Amino acid sequence: MRQQSKLQILLAFSVFLFVVILIAACAGNGHQLAGASANPQYKYSTPIPPGIASPDKVETRLGTLHFFDGFPDKASSEKLWDNLDFQRAVQSFLLAMPAVSQAANRNAFATLGPSNTVLPIFEQLADSRSIILTGNDNTVYSWVWLDLSKGPMVLEVPPKVLGTANDMWQRWVVDVGITGPDKGRGGKYLFLPPGYKGSAPHDYYVVHSPTFGLWVPWRSFLVNGDPKPGVDLVKKFTKIYPLADAAKTHPPLKVVDMSGKPFNTVYPTDYRFWELLNQVVQAEPTESLDPVTLGFFQSIGIQKGKPFAPDARMKKILTEAAAVGTATARNILFHTRDKAAYYYSDSNWQLGFTGGYKFQAAPGVADFDAATFYYYLAILVTPAMEEKMVSKGSQYAWTARDADDNPLDGGKNYKLHLPPNVPVKDFWSVILYSDQTRSQIQTDQRFPSVSSQTKGLQINADGSIDVYFGPKAPAGKENNWVQTRPGHAWNTVLRMYGALEPWFDQTWRPGEIELQP
Repeated sequence: MRQQSKLQILLAFSVFLFVVILIAACAGNGHQLAGASANPQYKYSTPIPPGIASPDKVETRLGTLHFFDGFPDKASSEKLWDNLDFQRAVQSFLLAMPAVSQAANRNAFATLGPSNTVLPIFEQLADSRSIILTGNDNTVYSWVWLDLSKGPMVLEVPPKVLGTANDMWQRWVVDVGITGPDKGRGGKYLFLPPGYKGSAPHDYYVVHSPTFGLWVPWRSFLVNGDPKPGVDLVKKFTKIYPLADAAKTHPPLKVVDMSGKPFNTVYPTDYRFWELLNQVVQAEPTESLDPVTLGFFQSIGIQKGKPFAPDARMKKILTEAAAVGTATARNILFHTRDKAAYYYSDSNWQLGFTGGYKFQAAPGVADFDAATFYYYLAILVTPAMEEKMVSKGSQYAWTARDADDNPLDGGKNYKLHLPPNVPVKDFWSVILYSDQTRSQIQTDQRFPSVSSQTKGLQINADGSIDVYFGPKAPAGKENNWVQTRPGHAWNTVLRMYGALEPWFDQTWRPGEIELQP
């Protein structure tokens, strides 16, 4: 009994303490109303604190909004709905760029044949005839599109490649090749579709994909300037087949040489953008993307399992939102305001990835501008393109401005100085891109680049290298020169394949692009 009494007392004290804490919390979160009554003629009228009630008229960037005691009139309501739909559409555009880029890429290569059956390869390198976001002309591109909608697929990756897999939202899934689990030896990758519950054999590199569509590109390297050895390995070892047919003889892939062929994989930024987004939303599991992003898409009429059929009003809003979204993306790209986006405090060289390949301002916090910057400029994400991997992977520095902070003008002459001992195990390159297409600039040069692989590259007596840009080559500098077009703006990427420690610790850094007389 005495023990029971002690427990009752302890329980009563705990309840009392809880009530005291609750009252204190409530007192801290609220405040006593004081002052004149809002409507003194009514018995229970109290003062209304500022910031709660709406005035009858509000001046905004939308114009004048009118309210009857807080109730918007019809004209104001229509104006506010149009504004909300437009805002959500612009944000949806920026959020959807990675997926729409994937859809455009896949649709382009679907003209060559269905997914799981075609192996496009740039046997003589990608040149300026192709419109591909920041495509390079230093390595042999080849890639495959996988469709897991009918079940697990096996991809046999060739040796000596550097590659990765991205899902349909253009997120990293796994690396293949040199930075992947096969370590450049090649191997069998088993890609399992979303929701797969079956067992997986142990003699594969098993990958669980969040989406049914997967893009798996890789690069092969030149051997003494010759792409053929890498091309031969890709053709010989690349295979795609269903897991269920693993023990069977597999039909050969359709190999398509893409070199020298005009081809576009860059996504449109007009109304067609939304139709491509709808393709992805309808094809992929809802669980593959976060609810907030899908909520933005739903708010403008794009939702899985429902037809995308905007009325004339919404079509007009979506068309304008695509135009403003594109302009916004270009502004973020060419007028970056985040100081963390720059390699050096006194330089115009920018990182390709701000906040890592996930584009995060802090763990778990999205950096919207960093993602917009990248996905408008480029394609494909992987840790191997941004994390510190000394002598492995690739590093990128980008700029669209000269040393005086002016846009790079195709009608002017410039010089880039690379100090001695460029810190790369493999090679470096400088490639020029159009500000319009973000693809290789189109001039009289098939390959608008200079690299350590360039035949006849001139090296200064101290080991440094000067690269020249302009409509005409400086006398005697033709091998170190990239042609530009008057009246057109350009940007450039400095690539470092197999970057070494001096790149990462910044004891070596490239010069700025200097305007020449």
